[in-house]
Amino acid sequence: GKAPQPVVVYFHGGGFVIATNDTYDASPRALANQTGAIVVAVEYRKGPENKFPAAHDDAYQSYLWVLKNAASFGGDPNRVAVAGESAGGNLALNVAIMARDQNKQLPVHELLIYPVAGSDLNTESYKENANAKPLNKPMMAWFLKNYMRTDGDKTDQRLNLVKADLHGLKPATVITAEVDPLRSEGKELALQLETQGVKTQYKNFEGVTHEFFGMASVLDEAKKAQNLASQSLKTAFQ
Repeated sequence: GKAPQPVVVYFHGGGFVIATNDTYDASPRALANQTGAIVVAVEYRKGPENKFPAAHDDAYQSYLWVLKNAASFGGDPNRVAVAGESAGGNLALNVAIMARDQNKQLPVHELLIYPVAGSDLNTESYKENANAKPLNKPMMAWFLKNYMRTDGDKTDQRLNLVKADLHGLKPATVITAEVDPLRSEGKELALQLETQGVKTQYKNFEGVTHEFFGMASVLDEAKKAQNLASQSLKTAFQ
């Protein structure tokens, strides 16, 4: 038989409230094609029906399931990475943090694509892109309102990753988009990871918006971002 393949556990975006794997289909497919890894795209519970931390708990449980069952679908349980876009980027990093805190096997890499990394809606990029498409400030406020139990959840480190304890994680890649309210918190997250001793590669892509990553058929920058992401994963899988 074939040697076991590395595995990427992928979490789609949608502000913890909307979207499904179908919406984001291009991204996990691109990662699978370009890395040779098996990509497990996870569905998770969403708000407002399922409040915080439902999506976070589902993400972590799915990661544990993959570790336990990887061999049964041709995956290598010792080479499992996490990846996600937007809210999914938040989930991916939280999975690594939870694995660390519960002494489980760590993901070999965290690929964080324009992650939701803070709950401060007044950062520099929020001010610049308050009315941007496809993601703007009112939408992000609506997402958080529909996922949080109370306003107090804003200070929870799982939603406010820029203030989280990030030490002891495996290397990370953070990708941001220039025309995106989440750009500042993504950049700050990369800085925090690096400061706390996590080897981190950070790249901001200019002239593109939130959600650009899956658009490689029409956007050159998306091709470059996918290439960077895939190279980072391949390095982690060596």
